[in-house]
Amino acid sequence: MKLNHDMKILIVGLGLLGGSYAMSLTKQGYHVKAITRSHASVEYALDEGLVEYATNEVEESVVSEADLVVFALYPHVFKEWVEEYQKFFKSGAIITDVTGVKSCIVYDIQNILRNDVEFIAAHPMAGRERSGVQNSDDSIFRGANYVVVPTEKNTSDAIELCRNLGEILGFARISELSPEEHDKIIAFVSQLTHCIAIALMTCQTTPHLEEYTGDSFRDLTRIARLNDDMWSELFLLNRDALINEMNLFEGELDRLKSLLLAGDREGLREMMRYSTSRRAIFDKPET
Repeated sequence: MKLNHDMKILIVGLGLLGGSYAMSLTKQGYHVKAITRSHASVEYALDEGLVEYATNEVEESVVSEADLVVFALYPHVFKEWVEEYQKFFKSGAIITDVTGVKSCIVYDIQNILRNDVEFIAAHPMAGRERSGVQNSDDSIFRGANYVVVPTEKNTSDAIELCRNLGEILGFARISELSPEEHDKIIAFVSQLTHCIAIALMTCQTTPHLEEYTGDSFRDLTRIARLNDDMWSELFLLNRDALINEMNLFEGELDRLKSLLLAGDREGLREMMRYSTSRRAIFDKPET
């Protein structure tokens, strides 16, 4: 099954990602409506033409006509929303998400969801430092990765539709992981990197650092400017996997420190050469 222009799409939660989904899909001629709590976000989305209709109320008529519902909510809010309002979903609707953790979400949603509605999880690996619908930008998807997170409860049609959504949005690479595999990898490639950026900003209190820094410090700490409400929830929901990755990182930092203490230049160079060669594979493909 692929997304077609006759399908009606509903986005629940107009933050950065929800707004960027809306922007991209609307530009391409899809019928997009939105539900979000903030009246200001509703006004912005309508004024900027991101959606054809938006409301800060959960209107049955809006939910019940949607063929595809994209949830861009905090994990606990996502669960609460589905529990309270799933009665409004049309039979045969497919729902997906943008949530940054999966094991603690996917199975719960699938277990409470009506049998005639299917949830296929996804994680767009894209974003920027500033949150909110006013910072929506569909260019963040170009060259980025998109992870589909199916379980044994998912049908091939729903998986295909979810992958197709990633293609339409412009993601460069689309892959599939189980919820457990997803959370282990995300703990390393996303959550640990945010932890490092936070620690870099809090371990040194020298005043006026902004007057002395170069691009290396700015690049490393770009993601230290973050939504503490959202990220603290994500960290805690994936705590065990994140702590494991933090332990691995601390071990490598200790190894680097030991090489410095020993004056082992060749050991330092070997570690740097490996780092350099491994970093090359992470560059985004050209679009």
